[in-house]
Amino acid sequence: MCRRKPLATPLFSGLILSCLLLLSSSPATSQTLDELHKLALKEGGTLNCYCTLAQINAIKIFPVFEKRFPGIKVNHVDATADQLASRAVAEARGGRTVGDVIQASIENVVQVFEQKLVLEKVPPEAEAYPAYLKGTYWVAGDMIYIIAAWNTELVKKTDEPKSFEDFADPKWKGKLMAEPRDVELLMGLARSKYKNDEKAVALLRRIAANNVEFHKGHSDLAELLVAGQGAACLTCYSHHYPPRIKKGAPVGYLLAEGIGTMEGTAVFKNAPHPNTAWLFARWVASEEGQKVYAQGGRAPAHPKVEPVEKVRPEKIYPIGADEIKAWPKYEKTWKEVFKLR
Repeated sequence: MCRRKPLATPLFSGLILSCLLLLSSSPATSQTLDELHKLALKEGGTLNCYCTLAQINAIKIFPVFEKRFPGIKVNHVDATADQLASRAVAEARGGRTVGDVIQASIENVVQVFEQKLVLEKVPPEAEAYPAYLKGTYWVAGDMIYIIAAWNTELVKKTDEPKSFEDFADPKWKGKLMAEPRDVELLMGLARSKYKNDEKAVALLRRIAANNVEFHKGHSDLAELLVAGQGAACLTCYSHHYPPRIKKGAPVGYLLAEGIGTMEGTAVFKNAPHPNTAWLFARWVASEEGQKVYAQGGRAPAHPKVEPVEKVRPEKIYPIGADEIKAWPKYEKTWKEVFKLR
């Protein structure tokens, strides 16, 4: 009768030892945040955050993280998303990794992933998120919603739009404004609302026939709307309107539906402070961290955490990593429909 050889051969034992060493040197995944904090403190007490948080938000959010985890200081490397991605790529080509985490527009997180610069794993807190708010290497940290808005002095209550389709009505001719780079509107309608490119393009062609006026910059667009430059805005940011309304601006905005763009969080490979990076990534994804983001003026991505202001649409058409990969095709169509260069 044949007998199996024992598994504990020198080769097999060596493999087990190698795996254990690898696990012991990797960022911890099973600890509580407090246990992970202890490991992070051994790394020097610094977190190099390549994060696009505006300073008005960062000064409210990072101090809470530092107070929650004493001994950890956030080194906020503040720049635009594309600048942070370019910096990380340049540093990697120079043979070094400076950043611990990146939190930026999802397209730039995709960019650094494609350069093999971030870990392909997500924190356990990601289980609470729906599939469209996470990938194999990123979790949405906060959201920006593209919605429609209007000037209440120029639009009658009975004419207020209920959906994007309403703007195809000829009554809006010469009254619409939009941001020329908001390809996300086409993508969200095509891939989520209609699940059909032809239907989305057909709607936008009808809207384009109303002679949409384009202005770069969503903040500027909001101010133009307040000033009555146009009656309605087709692609505005929802978070721009609650503060303006509180100040008495004559504007209303649509929350029945909207396009969900997102900022993703990912951890760099070879991060100089791997456990600190993982601590921050887990905290950001947790309900605890997301509540801090909400209080700090951001729109949290966590499905159980509500924004402080009413900025989250009832129906969200998300723009995640898969949509970003299809961007060139939709951008070409967007420009053709609206005759943009």
